[in-house]
Amino acid sequence: MITVSLCMIVKNEEEILARCLDTAKDLVDEINIVDTGSTDRTKEIAAQYTDRIYDFEWTYSFAEARNESFKYATMDYIFYLDADDVILEEDQARFKKLKEVLDPSVDSVSMYYDAGTDEFGNVTLKYRRHRLLKREKNFKWAGDCHQYLNVHGNIINSNISITHKKIRHAVGRTISIYENKIKRGDVFSARDYFYYGNELRENGHYEKAIESYNNNLSTDKGWVEDKIFACIFKADCYRYLNDTGNELSSLFQSFNYKAPRAEACCRIGYSFQRKKHYKTAAFWYELAALQVPDPDRWSFIYTAYYTWYPHLQLCVCYYNMRDYKRSYEHNEKARKYREKDPRILHNKKLLEGIFEASR
Repeated sequence: MITVSLCMIVKNEEEILARCLDTAKDLVDEINIVDTGSTDRTKEIAAQYTDRIYDFEWTYSFAEARNESFKYATMDYIFYLDADDVILEEDQARFKKLKEVLDPSVDSVSMYYDAGTDEFGNVTLKYRRHRLLKREKNFKWAGDCHQYLNVHGNIINSNISITHKKIRHAVGRTISIYENKIKRGDVFSARDYFYYGNELRENGHYEKAIESYNNNLSTDKGWVEDKIFACIFKADCYRYLNDTGNELSSLFQSFNYKAPRAEACCRIGYSFQRKKHYKTAAFWYELAALQVPDPDRWSFIYTAYYTWYPHLQLCVCYYNMRDYKRSYEHNEKARKYREKDPRILHNKKLLEGIFEASR
């Protein structure tokens, strides 16, 4: 059976570090904690789980800090987590099984990163990341922020998920890192433009975000999946700016790269729904509902658009078209995912009342 080193970078994580380590401690053979300047009880808490705690002066580069943590690994494979991550029980069981059966010729194992969860326990955003790495391959992190691993070789995709449970959002921190890159005169890659656009959008700088997404799209370099979502997220910015024409143009632009994604189809449907063009909106929601995300897909998967959301909106569209039977059917499909959602329960009561009155 393979052995595993957990490697983490932390700073002021006293609220959540124990929660994370409690879910991982029985899965790994070694825990390495690199602290980048904590002023709270983080190191004291870490000491309850390991004596392998190291200090590293923060250099404004997550990649450098993560690479430093990897240096202390001594086991066959390296596994990494952030302090606000947890491993749910079913995924702990899958992880233990993976350790038992993993072929040592494997260089990297990808796992899902469940980056968001709604109030009903449904995953809202997931994507794959290289998560378990053969130590002797000496894979390195790159990127000051939104860092990534340069991995090659024998890679397999697992069904294990790491669940992100953030308790607060560090507003503006990542933007400042990108702004420092600009001040230094760094040359941005297509990937930099995409993620800088994301940070600008999430912080309400929509016009600057559009410019950054366009910079990504203007080059033939970069990952095609980033370009698809550059179009989709650019459309979101135009919607926030009440520019419906460019919103739709950006969504259709995403079709230049691959077949329509449910994330784009639902947004197109919503654009027509806002104009009360319910038949056209229903067409796009129906198309979204037919999409099934590839389990081996590495880019963002916003699961609502493949599950309950198009059905809830189809309920609304068909209701407005007075097709109450279809409206009810789609509401029931949405209810499978969010059975206590007050909107869905309201629709159910309303439609059942219409059926009762027509008898």
